[in-house]
Amino acid sequence: MASTTPIVDKKSEITSRLSMSREEMLNLTNRVSEILVDQNLNLSSQDAWDGEFSDGLAKIFMTDPPEDGRNIDEVLEQATRKIFPYSLKLAHPKSFGFVSVSPTWPSVIADFLVSGMNSNVCTWLVASGPSQIELTVIEWIRQWLGYPDTAGGLLTSGSSVASVEAFVVAREAADNPMRATVYMSDQTHQSIIRAARVIGIPADNIKKIPSDDSFSINVNQLAETVVEDVNKGYQPVLIVANAGTTSTGAIDSLVWIADFCESQNIWFHVDAAYGGFACITQRGKKLLKGIERADSITLDAHKWLYQPYEVGCLMVKNLQQLENVYSMRSDVLQDTVWGKDHPNIANRGIQLSRTFRAFKIWMSVQSFGMQAFRDSVEHCLVLADKAQHYIQNSSSLQLLSPSMLSIVCFRYNPKNANLSETAIEKFNRKILVRVFWEDDAFMSSTMVNGAFALRICIINHTTTWNDVKETLDAVETFGTEALESN
Repeated sequence: MASTTPIVDKKSEITSRLSMSREEMLNLTNRVSEILVDQNLNLSSQDAWDGEFSDGLAKIFMTDPPEDGRNIDEVLEQATRKIFPYSLKLAHPKSFGFVSVSPTWPSVIADFLVSGMNSNVCTWLVASGPSQIELTVIEWIRQWLGYPDTAGGLLTSGSSVASVEAFVVAREAADNPMRATVYMSDQTHQSIIRAARVIGIPADNIKKIPSDDSFSINVNQLAETVVEDVNKGYQPVLIVANAGTTSTGAIDSLVWIADFCESQNIWFHVDAAYGGFACITQRGKKLLKGIERADSITLDAHKWLYQPYEVGCLMVKNLQQLENVYSMRSDVLQDTVWGKDHPNIANRGIQLSRTFRAFKIWMSVQSFGMQAFRDSVEHCLVLADKAQHYIQNSSSLQLLSPSMLSIVCFRYNPKNANLSETAIEKFNRKILVRVFWEDDAFMSSTMVNGAFALRICIINHTTTWNDVKETLDAVETFGTEALESN
């Protein structure tokens, strides 16, 4: 039975040089809380991004550590003025670059509480309560995905690590073949390629299949390549499908790939790092139909489930396969075996020492309820639809990829201007630089069918249509000025 430790506030009893009094701890906590609350409430009045060159920052920070501690207020002042401002404000409503998201405040507080409690969700003995919460969150995710009762998983630092953990299981399921091959789209994220290399797949055995006009993997060419490779003596280990590429948001033909993998007895993995949590909405569930048939799925809650970094997830259709790979006996941990219904989550992945990542998901869902999360995801889908429609009706913007989820790729290319591809790219690169340095928004770029594209990803629950429209208008303005000055 848990009990509350009585408060002791006697400075004389503090013997550690690394301790603080209760008053000092509260003062520091209150100061940091004020900084974070003010920052969050005033984000829209700031620029989404600012950066500094390495020479300037190195002059300030590339110093020897102090022998005697500094005043903590001075340290915080330096951090708030010289460190955090020089970064992308991912929670900004106009932060459209890469995959930027605004975490819920209960999630932020949850991480603070977890750090203070110093939780280590390794074994049931060490963390019974936290282990149960992670099991609960994993069960929620299993249900959202439509996975069977045999499924399970764990939370990770992100999909990069989760992919490695999944690929090891896939390799084991294929009996560790000598000439293993892995298949994926040419739109697949680099972390998937890296995961394949980590588990020992040679670069030549990582097969990138061209995508079609919708930026989904060409399934006919996928099938032909697999058959050809088998005839040459290669041994397919897994096929990776995308549930929302980070470049365009494209979704591969999940049902077709599931059928093919079953027919060929090949592990079916879905990279749903960006788009996976769209499954909590009816629209997202339809778009991701077939994901429930995957042998493994990776998702990032620090993307479209509105959580602060870091929290990713690995789910597998057969939990036993995961535990067969990662469960290992150690004499020093022999006391942690509690038996049935008391799983040690460290036996499901690479890490033994694991932070309590589930708590922020659990706390935010408990605070707002699932309807609020569904509405927020749907809100982003609607904004992306409106952005696509706005671009299509613009006389100076050109849509380069359709909005499948919440990513829209486009460029400045005025109708009747008759610009060459070289000129179009030149103008759009200039536009992007001006957005970086002169506008309050932030966007990034990608390549679409070999063409330089401006890209906005809308997954921030605080973003409004005005935020999106003002950003598109800024692109048009910068483009027109560049064209006129040419």
